[in-house]
Amino acid sequence: MKIKDGFILREVAGNFIVVAVGSAVKQFNGVITLNEAGAFLWKRLQDGATETDLVNALLEEYEVEKEVAEKDVKAFIQKVEEAGLIK
Repeated sequence: MKIKDGFILREVAGNFIVVAVGSAVKQFNGVITLNEAGAFLWKRLQDGATETDLVNALLEEYEVEKEVAEKDVKAFIQKVEEAGLIK
């Protein structure tokens, strides 16, 4: 999986936001806010991480049980898929 072109992550005043740029603005008119873990996952998706890669990255970065990491990754992927942000 990978984030579609035309979407960027920015940190503004300690908050993480995703905005569309260029031609992507025609398809997505809004802003997505992410927490720290969401921004962490987003950055890995920019590099084409798989679901397994994301789970493993969460396990390495945060003190979380595997079942929780798997659940959180599935929920995150579902949300970005529903928003049409990954390919």
